[in-house]
Amino acid sequence: MMMAVCIATFKRAEGLARLLTGVSNLALGDEPPEVRIVVVDNDADGTAAAVCEQVQSRMPWPITCVVEPRRGISHARNTAVTTAGVDVDFIVFIDDDEAPEPNWLMELLEAQRRYDADVVAGPVHPVLPDGAPGWIERGRFFHREEYEEGAILPYAFTNNVLVSAGVFRKMDVWFDPKMGLTGGGDHHFFQRVAQAGFRIVWTQRAVVREWIPPSRATLGWLTRRSYRVGNAMSTIEIDLGSSWFARPKQAAKGGVWLALGLLALPIGLVSGRHRVVRGIRWLAYGAGLVAGLFGARYQEYQRNDGT
Repeated sequence: MMMAVCIATFKRAEGLARLLTGVSNLALGDEPPEVRIVVVDNDADGTAAAVCEQVQSRMPWPITCVVEPRRGISHARNTAVTTAGVDVDFIVFIDDDEAPEPNWLMELLEAQRRYDADVVAGPVHPVLPDGAPGWIERGRFFHREEYEEGAILPYAFTNNVLVSAGVFRKMDVWFDPKMGLTGGGDHHFFQRVAQAGFRIVWTQRAVVREWIPPSRATLGWLTRRSYRVGNAMSTIEIDLGSSWFARPKQAAKGGVWLALGLLALPIGLVSGRHRVVRGIRWLAYGAGLVAGLFGARYQEYQRNDGT
């Protein structure tokens, strides 16, 4: 069995080094699969190559580092799949601001066998920066939704996922370049994968940890992210939903989230800052949904600082 661990990166030398070190320490049991590491650098200057060279000496598997000069995470993800090769059985994605637990890859494989899954997704647990405001932890703003072991999912994300190579062979379009700078391209792809009849399964046992930089532990970043997620969701649902029903449905959702946000603000003023922030984020999410209906596209990944 051949597996490719794929990493799209952009100007995150420290995070990439931490991730590759974590990958080098993976435990794969008594009958380990063959593994190759694919790093796709979305920085045209090729800054990731030096990190890969430094780590290769202590890595038990080969690292292939290629540059994808076209800006946009969708281009990087598509290049990763192509670079993984035609002989792979499974492609695994993990983000460059994360690091896996030692049994991560083994648990993804075991879940794939146990549930006869085409795609297996797992949890991402945040590591907050030192000095992060208390309201961030109380609000659990960096904690992602989790599910019961073996749950069937309607979509997944590339922050922690194993995909059968056969899925990519059968899908005509992988990660849509139109969503390369807006984000949401992985959600869009995996929702299409589920609609095509492939089985996406959740395992609670394959854990990765995400390092949150101080620049993200702010109200401004959390608000912008909520707006971007809502904006991307409009794009996805309009593109994949029923043509006559998708727009009214997203308009209604946007209105509900805006109303919830307005209701949450006064409650938060007397019950804690984290509740005020939650209301602001609901407002931003609803605004993003509505803006998407009118063709507005928030390009979060246009930034060049790698954060």
